[in-house]
This record gives sequence, C-alpha cells and structure tokens, in this order.
Amino acid sequence: MSEDTSRWLPLLQQILPAERLRVDVESLDAYAHDETEDLHVRPQVVCVPENTAEVSAILKVAYAHGIPVTPAAARTGLSGGAIPVHGGISLSMERLNRILEIDAANFQAAVEPGVINQVFHEACKEQGLFYPPDPSSWGSSTLGGNVAYNAGGPKAVKYGVTSAYVLNLEVVLPNGEVLWTGANTLKNSTGYNLTQLFVGSEGTLGVITKIVLRLIPYPKVSFTLLAPFASAEAACAAVAKIFQAGVTPSGLEFMERDAIDWTLKYVDGVSIPTGPNIEAHLLMEVDGFDEDAVLKEAETMAVVVEEAGALEVLFAQSAAERDAIWKLRRRVGEAVKSHSIYKEEDTVVPRAKLPELLRAVKRIGAEFGFQSVCYGHAGDGNLHVNIVKGDMSDEDWQGPKLQEGIRTLFREVVAMGGTISGEHGIGLVQKGYLDLAFSAPALDLQRQIKAVVDPTGIMNPGKFFPEA
Repeated sequence: MSEDTSRWLPLLQQILPAERLRVDVESLDAYAHDETEDLHVRPQVVCVPENTAEVSAILKVAYAHGIPVTPAAARTGLSGGAIPVHGGISLSMERLNRILEIDAANFQAAVEPGVINQVFHEACKEQGLFYPPDPSSWGSSTLGGNVAYNAGGPKAVKYGVTSAYVLNLEVVLPNGEVLWTGANTLKNSTGYNLTQLFVGSEGTLGVITKIVLRLIPYPKVSFTLLAPFASAEAACAAVAKIFQAGVTPSGLEFMERDAIDWTLKYVDGVSIPTGPNIEAHLLMEVDGFDEDAVLKEAETMAVVVEEAGALEVLFAQSAAERDAIWKLRRRVGEAVKSHSIYKEEDTVVPRAKLPELLRAVKRIGAEFGFQSVCYGHAGDGNLHVNIVKGDMSDEDWQGPKLQEGIRTLFREVVAMGGTISGEHGIGLVQKGYLDLAFSAPALDLQRQIKAVVDPTGIMNPGKFFPEA
C-alpha cells in the first residue's frame, strides 16, 4: 500500500481530535507489535475512538478508500493478530473501556471491548458473580481481544472458554454499518448464530463495540494443590486419571522443569520444590460451594496423582500461598520470553493424548534441532510448546527446517484428534499451517464468508488465511 495518506487522513481528522489521531513515531511504534516473537510492522496512523459512532465513521472512510484496518487494544496476543502488516489504520479500542451494566438479577453484564479482564472479574466478584475466562494476561488483556480470539485460561477446564459466556455483540461491519448479532437471552434458536461467528474471528470480519456476557455465581470455596513429578510424561498421564476418578478440577496446569526454573528466576517471592529428581509439576485446583464436598474432591485428587507417580503433594495453606503459586504459572510466558526469543505453539489434543503429545514434541525437537519448553492447561489438553531461539542462528530460526519441524508437529497433533491452536488464534504466524486443520472445502467456505462480510478485504488483512 502507498505511504501517501493525503487522500484519506483529512477525512479521519474530521472524525477524531488530534490527540486521538496519532501519527507520531512513538505511537506508531507502540502499535507496530503485540507479544508475538520480535515482529514489528508500523501502521500509518493510530485511531483511538471513544464510541461506536466514531468506529463506524472511521470504517466508512476505510471502506471507501480501501484502507487496511487492524483492530487492537492491549496487544497481548501471541499469534500476531494485532500487527498491522499492511499498514493503514491501527484501530485502538482502549478508550471504549466502560463496564456498562452488571445485571445481578439476570446474571448478565454489558461491557465495552476495552475493559480489562481482571478489572471485570473483580467487579463481578464484588456482587457475588463469576466470569470464569481468565487468560494468563488477564491483568492487561481486554475483553474485546478475548472475544476476538476466544480466549481460555486455567478455568476453562471446568467452566469453558470465552464463547460459552458471550450472549450478544454489537459489531461494526467493514462498511460502517452497526448491528447486534443476537439477543440477551440464555437460549436463542433464531436464525444463524452470528454471535458465535464473530467470536474467534480475530478482527477479520468487523469491530466489536459492545459485549453482553453471561455470568454465574462465584464459588465460595477452593483448594489449590501442587504435585511434583519425577517424570513429565507421568504428570501428563495423571491428568486423565483425575477425571476418571470423578473429579472435575477448576484448574489443572502442567509445567515442566525448564519452565519452572526460568520463572522462579523471573518472579520474586515464590518458592516451590525443585529438587534434582523433579521434572514437572501439576498445579491443581477444585472449587465449589460446599467446603466438605470440595475438600473431599481435593483429597481424592491428591490420592490419584500420588498413585500416578507424584511425589509429596502440597496443599496451599493460605490465600497468599495460593496466589503465589498461580502468579508463578501466569508469568511463565513472560519468563520464557525474557530468557530468549521464542515461537509459542498452542497445541491442543484430547487430554488422554497429552503424554503422546509431549513425547512427540521432544522427539521432533531432537529431529529438527530445536529446544522446547512446555507448559499449559493440561486439564483440557492444551499444551503450550515454546520453541526457544537460544543459540540458533538467524538463518536456522527463520529458515525452512524449523518451519518444517513445526509443520511436522502440527501434523501429528491433528492425527491425534487435536488442532493447531487452543486459545491463541491463527493470526499472522500460524496461517501457513491452517491447511493441516481444515480440508480445502472447509477453508474455501471460510474464505467465502470473509468475502461476503468484508468484500473489499480491509479488515485485518494478511491474517488467518494461508496465501492462496
């Protein structure tokens, strides 16, 4: 695209004041990247609307002049979805950040997309209500981004991912038209499910400007356990056995040794067992409303993992100890990135296949010459495979050998009944592998949907679809 903005920038200046229409280098650099590897591509302008009408007006200009539009906000994504690879407009939703209503009578809430996940979670908790999706970046990621990428998090194993809580969306289409996708009801069998079409669409179909979410009662009791294992595979194998024993944890996380060691150096004030014979940990949590019943589940879980090879199982003795353990888990990604540039693969398989997946990761790494650090949401089979650059040359890091190694891994994941992304999305860095997850007719159908909704191709171009 031409760098000449003279034909359309004056039109945007009629919509937004100068302080919210940014062309300074600092702003362009800030919106040139998210948390994906070390990738940077500047937009030509950053637009910061404050309401739906401004979003609509901006998109009308973009639609008329063929200007690429990349929605963004906190830019915590790990698949490159917020990187404006074709320049144009980076559309920041950070100022649409109001909790519009928390309806305790109907267990619903209406929010704008720039609301921070943790802020919303805590506002609901004050009213005894629970919004479970809690990605590791919940302290900075926004609900709009969570919806756009169908975010999960540790609680997904029991409560489900973002899509399970979205009832209705206000969306601005690429041509500037505004619509609601559904209804604020728990049941809706009226027409196509447009709401779920936009959930997980990664900003390729339109811009979400309001979200209506389902809530549930906040659990009154929880117990957190930490189980060290001498074998990472044994830790993975224990996961299915917990469910077979009739326990559904509210959190069940896997961390292998390197992930733990690097994070302990990165995060202050956390201490867990890391003896020479410990290769992995399972972080386990159960919750509910009856203390005796929840405690019984915790005790059952402890027995199961000990029989599966866990060493001494530790119960968190206080809220502070529990929070410290979860802090460790939530900071693993940052710790790995501080250690080395990395590519994070977001594989997911049926949970009983986790040991097979872990073996495949290590075997393929040895074959193709890469080191991996694994952790993730073991309870729903979602293993984050961090391929670290370390001492690899730039040629090897960017070259075909590593790409073929990742493709080989994804091919085996799909053969196990899994898929190539559990919660991070496809975005920029995974689009070249989407053909492994979908047949040609399925990919073609998705391209046709994109073409109908976004006929000029301005919405987050260069993402999601493999090059034709």
